[in-house]
Amino acid sequence: MLYRKISGYLEEYLRSENDKILIIEGARQIGKSFIIREVGKQVYKHFIEVNFVQDDEGPQLFKNIHDVNDFYFALSSVAGNELHEYSDTLVFLDEIQHYPQYLTLLKFFRQDKRYRFIASGSLLGLTLKKTKSIPVGSVIRKRMYQLDFEEWLIANGYGEEALRRLREAYDQKESLSKEQHEYVLSLFKRYLLVGGLPDVVNEYLKTHNIAKVREVQNAIMDLYKQDAVQYEEAAEKKLYIQRIYDMIPSQMENKKKRVVVKDIQEKKGDRFDNYKEEFDYLVFAGVALAVHAISNPRYPLSESLQKNLLKLYLNDVGLLTSVLYGLSIKAVMETEKSVNLGAVYESAVAQELAAHGHKLFYYDNRSKGEVDYMIDDTEGCRVMPVEVKSGKDYTVHSALTNFVTNPDYKIEDAVVLSNEREVKRERKIWYLPVYFAMFMHAIEASEMDEEELMF
Repeated sequence: MLYRKISGYLEEYLRSENDKILIIEGARQIGKSFIIREVGKQVYKHFIEVNFVQDDEGPQLFKNIHDVNDFYFALSSVAGNELHEYSDTLVFLDEIQHYPQYLTLLKFFRQDKRYRFIASGSLLGLTLKKTKSIPVGSVIRKRMYQLDFEEWLIANGYGEEALRRLREAYDQKESLSKEQHEYVLSLFKRYLLVGGLPDVVNEYLKTHNIAKVREVQNAIMDLYKQDAVQYEEAAEKKLYIQRIYDMIPSQMENKKKRVVVKDIQEKKGDRFDNYKEEFDYLVFAGVALAVHAISNPRYPLSESLQKNLLKLYLNDVGLLTSVLYGLSIKAVMETEKSVNLGAVYESAVAQELAAHGHKLFYYDNRSKGEVDYMIDDTEGCRVMPVEVKSGKDYTVHSALTNFVTNPDYKIEDAVVLSNEREVKRERKIWYLPVYFAMFMHAIEASEMDEEELMF
């Protein structure tokens, strides 16, 4: 079984006295149902699972229910022997967005306290917009992602002591030995090809066959596109969602890497606002990562984003390399000079930063250039630029140099991530191996000192 860090969070929540109902959200095929099932069965004596998509395709017992007692009656008809007390019975509502009325009912399930509930779903952002009564104060929303690079290392047998040493090297800004660096970098390059979707990772671990891996990845991409057909009513919107999704890899190969709206319908003068719902769908579904432009880098970054300038990344770097390189592994593993891996490395870093709690932005200035990522440095109440380099010229970055030397921006630290082993700092810029992105976590409220939270 693949190790998932979120399992610790889930177990702590299920063993706590917190009566708010947890909703795990994220893209399809990232392992939400599996991990809830595994942890739920360990913690609770009685575990009942109701999948609303399967119900809709089958008996539809739960489809038209809008009352708590009607739900309990339907639930007892399929799992009566497993329903006991709140203290020992966990009811898992899977794919909750499929029957949106249950988002409203969660409030009443919490008040009733007949059984403990947990839920999972995707597209919750869009679903909640259409929900008449939002269960504010009754739920906890926790976003889940596919395996990050640290979980990938564990899946490949990388030991706990070795991981501890890696983290120490990052914290103390030390370089790894040449041998350790090359080994971790080789695993990182394999991660670029495989990605972190659990079914894909399991296929890789079982077969080490790139053709088998790509088969699973292609099936998942088809599923993502089919979901748009299922959850969007307007035929035109379905077409545009699929078109934008298919465009992401090619857009990543462009110099600017951002969405070119006129390419969606090949119509000059087309406007970003015409596709806001389509972009929202891809992001809320978790199949794309949005990186918004910032021209005025002030903390917090969300206050100065430019909503009509957007980069979209596929949610999983393995899907990107599947589209770009197919069955060829040479371009990634041997770093072919003729192949620019910039888009692939940027995608992997975006995936890591998002999974570690960072909101994603990039710096865009017509006269001064672009910086790949901007993230909030919560501890220092300032912003930190991050540049990603895949080639040997990792110290060449005129836009970043101009950025950190601009006194108006008050930059204390910047980061360049590359294949290079040596950790060093030059004029506010830290040069780090790209795999150290796995330790660039956003600081959460639970990690801050109590004194910092009181005011």
